Amino acid sequence: MQNQVYLYTDGAAKGNPGPGGYGVLLELAGSSYKKEYYEGFRRTTNNRMELLAVIVGLEKLRKPNTQVLVVSDSKYVVDAVEKGWVFSWEKKYFSGKKNSDLWMRFLKVYRKHQVKFQWIKGHNNHPQNERCDQLAVMASQQEKLAVDAFYEREEEKLL
Repeated sequence: MQNQVYLYTDGAAKGNPGPGGYGVLLELAGSSYKKEYYEGFRRTTNNRMELLAVIVGLEKLRKPNTQVLVVSDSKYVVDAVEKGWVFSWEKKYFSGKKNSDLWMRFLKVYRKHQVKFQWIKGHNNHPQNERCDQLAVMASQQEKLAVDAFYEREEEKLL
Protein backbone atom coordinates (compact mmCIF):
# COMPACT_ATOMS: atom_id res chain seq x y z
CA MET A 1 0.00 0.00 0.00
CA GLN A 2 1.30 3.42 -0.96
CA ASN A 3 1.67 5.97 1.82
CA GLN A 4 -0.46 9.07 1.77
CA VAL A 5 1.34 12.38 2.21
CA TYR A 6 -0.37 15.45 3.56
CA LEU A 7 1.09 18.67 2.22
CA TYR A 8 0.05 21.77 4.15
CA THR A 9 1.04 25.10 2.64
CA ASP A 10 0.75 28.84 3.10
CA GLY A 11 2.19 31.98 1.58
CA ALA A 12 2.50 35.53 2.80
CA ALA A 13 3.51 38.91 1.45
CA LYS A 14 3.53 42.21 3.27
CA GLY A 15 2.53 44.96 0.91
CA ASN A 16 1.65 42.59 -1.93
CA PRO A 17 4.03 43.16 -3.64
CA GLY A 18 6.56 43.34 -0.89
CA PRO A 19 8.65 41.02 1.23
CA GLY A 20 7.11 37.57 1.25
CA GLY A 21 7.60 33.97 2.15
CA TYR A 22 6.13 30.52 2.11
CA GLY A 23 5.73 27.77 4.68
CA VAL A 24 5.37 24.05 4.02
CA LEU A 25 4.56 21.18 6.36
CA LEU A 26 4.79 17.61 5.06
CA GLU A 27 3.25 14.78 7.07
CA LEU A 28 3.31 11.07 6.29
CA ALA A 29 -0.08 9.55 7.14
CA GLY A 30 0.02 6.93 9.87
CA SER A 31 3.42 7.99 11.16
CA SER A 32 5.00 10.71 13.25
CA TYR A 33 7.11 11.90 10.29
CA LYS A 34 6.89 15.65 9.76
CA LYS A 35 9.13 18.01 7.83
CA GLU A 36 8.97 21.81 7.54
CA TYR A 37 10.33 24.08 4.83
CA TYR A 38 10.25 27.84 4.39
CA GLU A 39 11.94 30.61 2.46
CA GLY A 40 11.59 34.38 2.22
CA PHE A 41 11.87 36.73 -0.76
CA ARG A 42 12.58 40.46 -0.82
CA ARG A 43 9.83 41.38 -3.31
CA THR A 44 7.00 39.12 -4.38
CA THR A 45 3.24 38.60 -4.08
CA ASN A 46 1.00 36.52 -1.87
CA ASN A 47 -0.26 34.42 -4.81
CA ARG A 48 3.30 33.62 -5.89
CA MET A 49 4.15 32.47 -2.38
CA GLU A 50 0.98 30.37 -2.09
CA LEU A 51 1.82 28.62 -5.35
CA LEU A 52 5.53 28.29 -4.59
CA ALA A 53 4.72 26.59 -1.28
CA VAL A 54 2.82 23.84 -3.14
CA ILE A 55 5.61 23.48 -5.69
CA VAL A 56 8.36 23.20 -3.09
CA GLY A 57 6.36 20.67 -1.09
CA LEU A 58 5.79 18.48 -4.15
CA GLU A 59 9.43 18.82 -5.22
CA LYS A 60 10.55 17.48 -1.83
CA LEU A 61 8.82 14.15 -2.45
CA ARG A 62 11.37 11.55 -3.49
CA LYS A 63 9.14 8.74 -4.72
CA PRO A 64 7.25 9.27 -7.98
CA ASN A 65 3.52 8.60 -8.07
CA THR A 66 3.06 9.49 -4.40
CA GLN A 67 -0.51 10.05 -3.23
CA VAL A 68 -0.63 13.63 -1.97
CA LEU A 69 -3.38 15.67 -0.40
CA VAL A 70 -2.51 19.37 -0.62
CA VAL A 71 -4.30 21.38 2.05
CA SER A 72 -4.26 25.09 1.28
CA ASP A 73 -6.16 28.25 2.16
CA SER A 74 -5.45 29.68 -1.30
CA LYS A 75 -8.51 29.77 -3.54
CA TYR A 76 -6.17 31.00 -6.29
CA VAL A 77 -4.18 27.76 -6.25
CA VAL A 78 -6.90 25.28 -5.33
CA ASP A 79 -9.46 26.58 -7.81
CA ALA A 80 -6.90 26.87 -10.63
CA VAL A 81 -6.20 23.15 -10.35
CA GLU A 82 -9.50 21.69 -9.17
CA LYS A 83 -11.56 23.68 -11.70
CA GLY A 84 -9.07 22.91 -14.49
CA TRP A 85 -8.15 26.51 -15.24
CA VAL A 86 -4.40 25.86 -15.21
CA PHE A 87 -4.75 23.19 -17.90
CA SER A 88 -6.61 25.64 -20.13
CA TRP A 89 -3.94 28.27 -19.47
CA GLU A 90 -1.28 25.74 -20.44
CA LYS A 91 -2.98 25.04 -23.77
CA LYS A 92 -2.78 28.77 -24.48
CA TYR A 93 0.89 28.89 -23.38
CA PHE A 94 -0.10 30.93 -20.31
CA SER A 95 -0.68 33.92 -22.57
CA GLY A 96 -1.57 36.93 -20.44
CA LYS A 97 -1.45 34.93 -17.19
CA LYS A 98 0.47 36.01 -14.14
CA ASN A 99 2.97 33.65 -12.52
CA SER A 100 3.45 31.61 -15.69
CA ASP A 101 6.94 30.59 -14.57
CA LEU A 102 5.56 29.04 -11.40
CA TRP A 103 2.56 27.43 -13.09
CA MET A 104 4.86 25.68 -15.58
CA ARG A 105 7.08 24.51 -12.73
CA PHE A 106 3.99 23.36 -10.84
CA LEU A 107 2.64 21.29 -13.73
CA LYS A 108 5.98 19.54 -14.16
CA VAL A 109 6.07 18.30 -10.56
CA TYR A 110 2.28 17.87 -10.26
CA ARG A 111 2.32 15.29 -13.03
CA LYS A 112 4.85 13.15 -11.16
CA HIS A 113 2.38 12.38 -8.37
CA GLN A 114 -1.27 11.65 -7.63
CA VAL A 115 -2.33 15.01 -6.24
CA LYS A 116 -5.64 16.13 -4.81
CA PHE A 117 -6.43 19.49 -3.26
CA GLN A 118 -8.50 20.52 -0.28
CA TRP A 119 -9.28 24.15 0.41
CA ILE A 120 -9.58 25.26 4.01
CA LYS A 121 -10.46 28.63 5.45
CA GLY A 122 -7.33 30.47 6.55
CA HIS A 123 -6.78 31.73 10.09
CA ASN A 124 -9.42 29.34 11.36
CA ASN A 125 -7.42 27.51 14.04
CA HIS A 126 -6.37 24.65 11.76
CA PRO A 127 -3.10 23.62 13.49
CA GLN A 128 -1.10 22.74 10.37
CA ASN A 129 -2.34 25.77 8.44
CA GLU A 130 -1.52 28.03 11.37
CA ARG A 131 1.98 26.55 11.52
CA CYS A 132 2.50 27.14 7.80
CA ASP A 133 1.32 30.72 8.24
CA GLN A 134 3.86 31.20 11.05
CA LEU A 135 6.62 29.78 8.85
CA ALA A 136 5.64 31.99 5.89
CA VAL A 137 5.51 35.17 7.96
CA MET A 138 8.76 34.31 9.73
CA ALA A 139 10.44 33.62 6.38
CA SER A 140 9.28 36.98 5.01
CA GLN A 141 10.79 38.78 8.00
CA GLN A 142 14.27 37.30 7.80
CA GLU A 143 17.19 39.67 7.45
CA LYS A 144 18.52 38.08 4.27
CA LEU A 145 15.82 37.43 1.70
CA ALA A 146 16.16 35.63 -1.62
CA VAL A 147 15.44 37.37 -4.91
CA ASP A 148 12.32 36.34 -6.85
CA ALA A 149 14.14 37.17 -10.08
CA PHE A 150 11.30 36.31 -12.48
CA TYR A 151 8.85 38.51 -10.58
CA GLU A 152 11.25 41.42 -10.27
CA ARG A 153 12.09 41.29 -14.00
CA GLU A 154 8.39 41.23 -14.90
CA GLU A 155 7.70 44.10 -12.52
CA GLU A 156 10.49 46.18 -14.09
CA LYS A 157 8.87 45.75 -17.53
CA LEU A 158 5.75 47.45 -16.19
CA LEU A 159 7.57 50.47 -14.82
